Amino acid sequence: MLYLFLYPFRDHIFFFNLFRYITFRAMAASVTAFLICIIFGPMVMRWLVSLSIFDSHNRDHAEKIHQFFAHKKTVPTMGGVLILLSIVLSNLLWGNLTNHFLILALVVTVWFGTVGFIDDYIKIRKRNTTGLTIATKFMAQVIAGVAIGVILYFNPEFNDSLYVPFFKNVVLRLGIFYIPFIVLVLVGSSNALNLTDGLDGLAIGCLVMAAGAYTILSYISGHFGFADYLKVPFFRSAGELTVFCASLVGAGIGFLWFNSYPASVFMGDTGSLALGGALGAVAVFIKKEFLLLIVGGIFVWEALSVILQVSSFKWTGKRIFLMAPYHHHLQLKGWPESKVTVRFWIIAFLLAVLGISTLKIQ
Repeated sequence: MLYLFLYPFRDHIFFFNLFRYITFRAMAASVTAFLICIIFGPMVMRWLVSLSIFDSHNRDHAEKIHQFFAHKKTVPTMGGVLILLSIVLSNLLWGNLTNHFLILALVVTVWFGTVGFIDDYIKIRKRNTTGLTIATKFMAQVIAGVAIGVILYFNPEFNDSLYVPFFKNVVLRLGIFYIPFIVLVLVGSSNALNLTDGLDGLAIGCLVMAAGAYTILSYISGHFGFADYLKVPFFRSAGELTVFCASLVGAGIGFLWFNSYPASVFMGDTGSLALGGALGAVAVFIKKEFLLLIVGGIFVWEALSVILQVSSFKWTGKRIFLMAPYHHHLQLKGWPESKVTVRFWIIAFLLAVLGISTLKIQ
C-alpha cells in the first residue's frame, strides 16, 4: 500500500525512492510484523482469556503426556489470529499489492488460517479435541491446493519443472501432474507444522528458521544477477516474496515473545495451519519444493514419526516410539520441555543453513 501510494512521488521526495528496494521493504515488513505482535499481543491474550478460549490438551489414548500439560489449562489458545493479523497488515503496508505471487501467498495463508480457526472454534465450543472432521479439514486444504495449482499451471510465466537440490541439470517435468504435486506440498507442509506444534515455542521457533531461509531464497530467485550466477530458476515476480517471508520471520519472533517457555499463549491450528500453508506456498512459487524437505526438516521428521508410528502399530501391533510426534517421545524419555525445544531450534537453524548452501553445492 505504501509502495503504491508513496513510490510514485520519489521524484519529489527522495526518501520515497527507498520503496523500490525489496530489501528495505522486507526489513520494514519484518519489523512491522514484530511490533504488531508485541503491541497487540497482550490485548489479544486478554480477549482470548475473557472468552475462555482454552485448550485442555487432553488427547484420547495419550494419557501419558497429560502430566506435562496439567499446568497449561489456563493458557489461552487460538493466538494464531495475532500471527495472521501481523502478517496481513505488514504486507498490506510494505508489499507491492500488484504482485500476483504476494497476493496468492496471502490468500493461501488466510485460507489455511481460516480452516484452522474454524477447527479451533469447534474444539473450544464443543469442549473436545476433534474439531473439524479429518475429511472436512483435508478437503478444505485440497481445494486451496488445486486452485493454486491450476492458477500456476496456466500461468505463462511459470512451468511444470521440478528442480532437485545438489544436481544442477536434473529437472523433472510433471505436466498436468504438477497440480496434484502442489496439493501435496501445501497440505503436507501445513499438517507437518501443525503436528510440530506441541511444545512451548517449538513450532514457531523452527518456522522462523525456515522462513528466514526462504527469505534469502526468494530474494535470489527474483534477482536476475544472483539467479544467473547460482544457476537457479529466475522469476522476476518472485522477488516480492522476500517481503512476505520477512513478515513471517517478524511475526514468528513477535509471537515467540509470548509463546516461549513457559508459554502465555498458544497459536492453535489457526496459526500452525496458516504458517505451514504459507511456507509451502512460497516453496512452490520459487520452485524450491524439494528444498522444503531440508529447510523444514524438523517438520518433515515430526510428520514422518507419526506416519511410522501409525503404520508400525497397524501392521505389527508394535510402536517404534514411546509416543508420536517425536517431541513427545523425547518428553517420555525424560527430556525437559525447554531442552527439547532449544535442541530442535538448533537443528532447524543448521538445516536452514544447509538448505541455502545447496544453491552453491550443485
